[in-house]
Amino acid sequence: METAGSLSITHLILNASLLVQVVMLFLLGLSIYSWTIIISKSNAYKNARNKADEFEDRFWSGIDLNNLYQDCINKGQNILGLEVIYSSGFKEFIRLINSGPADQEVVMDGTYRQMKVSQSREMENLESHLATLATIGSISPYIGLFGTVWGIMHAFIALAAVKNATLSMVAPPIAEALIATAMGLFAAIPAVMFYNRFISKVEALENRYINFMDEFATILNRRLVRVRSELNSQMENRESREMANSSSEVSRESSAQHAGYAQPQHQNYAKTQERYTEQSNANSRYTSTVQYQTPGVEGDRQRAMMQQKMR
Repeated sequence: METAGSLSITHLILNASLLVQVVMLFLLGLSIYSWTIIISKSNAYKNARNKADEFEDRFWSGIDLNNLYQDCINKGQNILGLEVIYSSGFKEFIRLINSGPADQEVVMDGTYRQMKVSQSREMENLESHLATLATIGSISPYIGLFGTVWGIMHAFIALAAVKNATLSMVAPPIAEALIATAMGLFAAIPAVMFYNRFISKVEALENRYINFMDEFATILNRRLVRVRSELNSQMENRESREMANSSSEVSRESSAQHAGYAQPQHQNYAKTQERYTEQSNANSRYTSTVQYQTPGVEGDRQRAMMQQKMR
């Protein structure tokens, strides 16, 4: 009769058949790989959540969005999550504004689509290796069961050659075969548990990213309407003043002509050219203001400075 020490787990593994040992070794590798993914993704999701909290605190603190964009650019490849979405959307918005007069719907649609692309890429990074974790959780029990079935089959084949089989002869082969099932469960249970947990975290981050995109797009749209309305109003007032000045000059010239003091034709032409040049310069300043005006909370200071210059 074999001693209790001979039935230790180490003894059973070392004395198992070659195929069962291969199965055990494979399951051990799957377990180590799954725990590597679990630790890595846990740190990644924690970092993404902290980065999102930090960025939203800065975004809603009233910071100049131009400065916030420059901070994201200065970080280079170290930006993550909301920083990537914000920088790509803000960059596309400025590019569309600077490309010339464009319909508001076209500008906002292009900006949102660019943020959507960045959000999709961030989600791909967050979801990476989750499929591997789910696969490990699904196949590990079956691999362990295969090792168990093979071990028990091998044990009964060996017992068939023995006339008087005892429990001490049957127990060790069956025990070593059942170790494969235990190792399969050991690899599968943590993988399935953390996979479900990670899926919930990914969904929470995805909803957070989508909400930020909608809020940011709303801010840009609202400020774009306000800026263009103010600039159109200023342009109309300027044109009205110029038309009033032109009418008064025409009246004075007409009075001078009736009084016998008509100016030479070349002087009238010079004044007309001068007025045309001033109007062109005003239009140029207006176009420059529309192209480079930044909407949003950060745009108030820029608009005030531009309005002072235009006056």
